[in-house]
Amino acid sequence: MATDATNRINRKFALLIDGDNAQPKLIKDFLAEIGKYGITTIRRIYGDWTTPNMSGWKESLHTHAVQPIQQFRYTIGKNATDSAMIIDAMDILYSNSVNSFCLVSSDSDYTRLATRIREVGLFVMGIGKKTTPRAFVNACDVFLFTENFASTRKPKRTTTTTKSAEKTTNTTDPIPMIESAFEMVAGDDGWAALSDIGNALRQLDPSFDPRTYGHNQLLKLIKSYKNHFRIRGLNQEGPSSAIFINMKENDN
Repeated sequence: MATDATNRINRKFALLIDGDNAQPKLIKDFLAEIGKYGITTIRRIYGDWTTPNMSGWKESLHTHAVQPIQQFRYTIGKNATDSAMIIDAMDILYSNSVNSFCLVSSDSDYTRLATRIREVGLFVMGIGKKTTPRAFVNACDVFLFTENFASTRKPKRTTTTTKSAEKTTNTTDPIPMIESAFEMVAGDDGWAALSDIGNALRQLDPSFDPRTYGHNQLLKLIKSYKNHFRIRGLNQEGPSSAIFINMKENDN
Protein backbone atom coordinates (compact mmCIF):
# COMPACT_ATOMS: atom_id res chain seq x y z
CA MET A 1 0.00 0.00 0.00
CA ALA A 2 1.11 3.57 -0.62
CA THR A 3 0.85 4.45 3.08
CA ASP A 4 3.22 1.63 4.04
CA ALA A 5 5.74 2.78 1.44
CA THR A 6 5.51 6.35 2.73
CA ASN A 7 6.10 5.18 6.29
CA ARG A 8 9.20 3.26 5.23
CA ILE A 9 10.61 6.37 3.60
CA ASN A 10 9.83 8.64 6.54
CA ARG A 11 10.88 6.39 9.42
CA LYS A 12 14.42 6.89 10.71
CA PHE A 13 15.44 4.34 13.32
CA ALA A 14 17.81 4.29 16.25
CA LEU A 15 18.88 0.65 16.68
CA LEU A 16 19.87 0.04 20.31
CA ILE A 17 21.09 -3.46 21.19
CA ASP A 18 21.49 -4.90 24.67
CA GLY A 19 24.63 -6.96 24.01
CA ASP A 20 23.99 -9.15 27.05
CA ASN A 21 20.62 -10.23 25.62
CA ALA A 22 21.29 -10.70 21.91
CA GLN A 23 23.23 -12.97 19.56
CA PRO A 24 25.98 -11.60 17.26
CA LYS A 25 24.94 -13.81 14.35
CA LEU A 26 21.56 -12.07 14.20
CA ILE A 27 22.78 -8.53 13.54
CA LYS A 28 22.12 -8.91 9.81
CA ASP A 29 18.57 -10.03 10.61
CA PHE A 30 18.02 -7.01 12.87
CA LEU A 31 18.96 -4.64 10.08
CA ALA A 32 16.89 -6.55 7.51
CA GLU A 33 13.77 -6.43 9.70
CA ILE A 34 14.19 -2.71 10.34
CA GLY A 35 14.57 -2.23 6.58
CA LYS A 36 10.97 -3.39 6.16
CA TYR A 37 9.81 -0.42 8.22
CA GLY A 38 12.37 2.32 7.56
CA ILE A 39 16.09 3.14 7.54
CA THR A 40 18.62 2.84 10.36
CA THR A 41 20.50 6.05 11.08
CA ILE A 42 21.87 5.22 14.56
CA ARG A 43 23.37 1.81 15.38
CA ARG A 44 24.64 1.15 18.88
CA ILE A 45 25.27 -1.87 21.08
CA TYR A 46 25.80 -1.78 24.83
CA GLY A 47 27.83 -4.04 27.08
CA ASP A 48 30.98 -4.53 29.09
CA TRP A 49 33.54 -5.10 26.37
CA THR A 50 36.14 -6.24 28.90
CA THR A 51 34.22 -9.47 29.47
CA PRO A 52 34.69 -12.61 27.29
CA ASN A 53 30.99 -12.99 26.46
CA MET A 54 31.09 -9.82 24.33
CA SER A 55 34.00 -10.95 22.14
CA GLY A 56 31.70 -12.61 19.61
CA TRP A 57 30.31 -9.22 18.58
CA LYS A 58 33.53 -7.63 17.36
CA GLU A 59 33.55 -8.90 13.77
CA SER A 60 29.84 -8.18 13.31
CA LEU A 61 30.26 -4.62 14.53
CA HIS A 62 32.89 -3.78 11.92
CA THR A 63 30.92 -5.42 9.12
CA HIS A 64 27.65 -3.65 9.87
CA ALA A 65 28.97 -0.33 11.23
CA VAL A 66 27.51 -0.71 14.71
CA GLN A 67 29.02 1.51 17.40
CA PRO A 68 30.00 -0.30 20.62
CA ILE A 69 29.20 1.54 23.86
CA GLN A 70 31.27 0.53 26.90
CA GLN A 71 29.47 0.05 30.20
CA PHE A 72 31.48 -1.37 33.10
CA ARG A 73 29.88 -3.64 35.68
CA TYR A 74 30.37 -1.70 38.89
CA THR A 75 28.74 -4.38 41.04
CA ILE A 76 29.04 -8.13 40.59
CA GLY A 77 25.75 -9.69 39.57
CA LYS A 78 24.23 -6.37 38.47
CA ASN A 79 23.64 -5.49 34.83
CA ALA A 80 24.49 -1.85 34.14
CA THR A 81 23.88 -2.21 30.40
CA ASP A 82 20.17 -1.47 30.64
CA SER A 83 20.75 1.80 32.49
CA ALA A 84 23.28 3.02 29.91
CA MET A 85 20.99 2.07 27.03
CA ILE A 86 17.96 3.76 28.60
CA ILE A 87 19.88 6.99 29.25
CA ASP A 88 21.19 7.00 25.68
CA ALA A 89 17.70 6.34 24.32
CA MET A 90 16.30 9.34 26.16
CA ASP A 91 19.13 11.54 24.87
CA ILE A 92 18.38 10.41 21.32
CA LEU A 93 14.65 10.91 21.88
CA TYR A 94 15.09 14.57 22.83
CA SER A 95 17.62 15.20 20.08
CA ASN A 96 14.80 14.72 17.51
CA SER A 97 17.29 13.02 15.17
CA VAL A 98 15.06 9.95 14.67
CA ASN A 99 11.35 9.20 14.80
CA SER A 100 11.54 5.45 15.43
CA PHE A 101 13.38 3.10 17.78
CA CYS A 102 14.33 -0.57 17.63
CA LEU A 103 15.13 -2.02 21.06
CA VAL A 104 16.86 -5.41 20.95
CA SER A 105 16.55 -7.26 24.24
CA SER A 106 14.48 -9.88 26.04
CA ASP A 107 14.65 -7.96 29.32
CA SER A 108 11.52 -6.55 30.93
CA ASP A 109 13.55 -3.58 32.21
CA TYR A 110 12.94 -1.87 28.85
CA THR A 111 9.14 -1.92 29.19
CA ARG A 112 8.91 1.60 30.59
CA LEU A 113 11.38 2.90 27.99
CA ALA A 114 9.25 1.54 25.13
CA THR A 115 6.13 3.00 26.72
CA ARG A 116 7.77 6.41 27.19
CA ILE A 117 8.90 6.58 23.57
CA ARG A 118 5.43 5.69 22.32
CA GLU A 119 3.89 8.35 24.56
CA VAL A 120 5.49 11.04 22.42
CA GLY A 121 4.13 9.46 19.25
CA LEU A 122 7.22 7.64 17.99
CA PHE A 123 7.27 4.14 16.51
CA VAL A 124 8.84 1.40 18.65
CA MET A 125 9.98 -1.99 17.38
CA GLY A 126 11.16 -4.63 19.82
CA ILE A 127 13.24 -7.71 19.04
CA GLY A 128 13.83 -10.52 21.51
CA LYS A 129 13.28 -14.16 22.37
CA LYS A 130 9.90 -15.78 22.84
CA THR A 131 10.62 -15.78 26.56
CA THR A 132 10.44 -11.97 26.59
CA PRO A 133 7.95 -10.81 29.27
CA ARG A 134 4.57 -9.93 27.81
CA ALA A 135 4.68 -6.45 29.30
CA PHE A 136 7.67 -5.49 27.15
CA VAL A 137 6.15 -7.11 24.05
CA ASN A 138 2.90 -5.18 24.43
CA ALA A 139 4.71 -1.92 25.10
CA CYS A 140 6.01 -1.94 21.50
CA ASP A 141 4.19 -1.19 18.25
CA VAL A 142 5.80 -4.27 16.71
CA PHE A 143 7.70 -7.06 18.45
CA LEU A 144 9.61 -9.72 16.55
CA PHE A 145 10.79 -13.02 17.99
CA THR A 146 14.34 -14.00 17.05
CA GLU A 147 13.27 -17.62 16.78
CA ASN A 148 11.41 -16.64 13.60
CA PHE A 149 14.51 -15.32 11.85
CA ALA A 150 15.77 -17.45 8.98
CA SER A 151 19.37 -17.46 10.22
CA THR A 152 18.31 -18.85 13.58
CA ARG A 153 16.66 -21.97 12.25
CA LYS A 154 15.03 -23.37 9.15
CA PRO A 155 11.23 -23.41 9.36
CA LYS A 156 10.00 -26.82 10.40
CA ARG A 157 6.91 -27.40 8.36
CA THR A 158 4.57 -30.06 9.58
CA THR A 159 1.24 -30.95 8.06
CA THR A 160 -1.70 -32.12 10.10
CA THR A 161 -5.13 -33.01 8.75
CA THR A 162 -8.13 -31.18 10.14
CA LYS A 163 -11.83 -31.50 9.41
CA SER A 164 -11.48 -28.80 6.79
CA ALA A 165 -8.43 -30.55 5.28
CA GLU A 166 -6.34 -27.44 5.83
CA LYS A 167 -2.66 -27.23 6.77
CA THR A 168 -1.25 -25.82 9.96
CA THR A 169 2.34 -25.47 11.08
CA ASN A 170 1.87 -24.52 14.69
CA THR A 171 -0.06 -25.92 17.62
CA THR A 172 -1.47 -22.44 18.25
CA ASP A 173 -4.41 -21.63 15.99
CA PRO A 174 -4.04 -18.20 14.33
CA ILE A 175 -7.66 -18.11 13.15
CA PRO A 176 -9.22 -16.51 16.28
CA MET A 177 -6.68 -13.66 16.17
CA ILE A 178 -7.17 -13.10 12.43
CA GLU A 179 -10.95 -13.14 12.85
CA SER A 180 -10.74 -10.57 15.65
CA ALA A 181 -8.56 -8.33 13.49
CA PHE A 182 -10.96 -8.74 10.57
CA GLU A 183 -13.94 -7.69 12.68
CA MET A 184 -12.07 -4.55 13.77
CA VAL A 185 -11.61 -3.26 10.21
CA ALA A 186 -14.28 -4.89 8.02
CA GLY A 187 -16.49 -2.55 6.01
CA ASP A 188 -20.25 -2.62 5.66
CA ASP A 189 -19.85 -4.84 2.61
CA GLY A 190 -18.18 -7.56 4.70
CA TRP A 191 -14.71 -7.09 3.17
CA ALA A 192 -11.51 -5.81 4.78
CA ALA A 193 -8.25 -4.69 3.21
CA LEU A 194 -5.36 -7.07 3.89
CA SER A 195 -3.16 -4.16 5.00
CA ASP A 196 -5.79 -3.05 7.51
CA ILE A 197 -6.00 -6.58 8.91
CA GLY A 198 -2.23 -6.60 9.29
CA ASN A 199 -2.33 -3.32 11.21
CA ALA A 200 -5.14 -4.59 13.42
CA LEU A 201 -3.21 -7.76 14.20
CA ARG A 202 -0.29 -5.64 15.41
CA GLN A 203 -2.67 -3.72 17.67
CA LEU A 204 -4.08 -6.92 19.14
CA ASP A 205 -0.69 -8.58 19.52
CA PRO A 206 2.55 -6.74 18.61
CA SER A 207 4.31 -10.12 18.36
CA PHE A 208 1.94 -11.57 15.74
CA ASP A 209 4.12 -12.88 12.91
CA PRO A 210 3.07 -15.17 10.01
CA ARG A 211 6.45 -16.90 10.31
CA THR A 212 5.33 -18.32 13.64
CA TYR A 213 2.88 -20.40 11.62
CA GLY A 214 5.27 -21.34 8.81
CA HIS A 215 4.50 -18.55 6.31
CA ASN A 216 6.62 -15.53 5.42
CA GLN A 217 3.64 -13.33 4.51
CA LEU A 218 0.23 -12.69 6.03
CA LEU A 219 -1.44 -13.29 2.65
CA LYS A 220 0.10 -16.76 2.41
CA LEU A 221 -1.06 -17.58 5.92
CA ILE A 222 -4.63 -16.52 5.13
CA LYS A 223 -4.59 -18.40 1.79
CA SER A 224 -3.69 -21.58 3.68
CA TYR A 225 -7.07 -21.34 5.40
CA LYS A 226 -9.11 -21.29 2.22
CA ASN A 227 -12.18 -22.72 3.96
CA HIS A 228 -12.31 -19.71 6.27
CA PHE A 229 -11.52 -16.80 3.97
CA ARG A 230 -12.24 -15.49 0.49
CA ILE A 231 -9.65 -13.27 -1.21
CA ARG A 232 -10.35 -10.52 -3.75
CA GLY A 233 -7.89 -8.49 -5.80
CA LEU A 234 -5.14 -11.04 -6.42
CA ASN A 235 -5.34 -10.59 -10.20
CA GLN A 236 -5.14 -6.80 -10.21
CA GLU A 237 -2.04 -5.14 -11.62
CA GLY A 238 -0.09 -2.10 -10.50
CA PRO A 239 1.25 -0.93 -7.14
CA SER A 240 -2.04 0.68 -6.14
CA SER A 241 -4.01 -2.57 -6.33
CA ALA A 242 -5.51 -3.67 -3.01
CA ILE A 243 -6.19 -7.13 -1.69
CA PHE A 244 -9.36 -7.64 0.32
CA ILE A 245 -10.40 -10.45 2.63
CA ASN A 246 -13.84 -11.79 3.45
CA MET A 247 -14.78 -14.34 6.09
CA LYS A 248 -16.78 -16.98 4.28
CA GLU A 249 -19.20 -17.50 7.14
CA ASN A 250 -20.13 -13.81 6.76
CA ASP A 251 -20.65 -14.06 3.00
CA ASN A 252 -24.29 -14.39 2.04
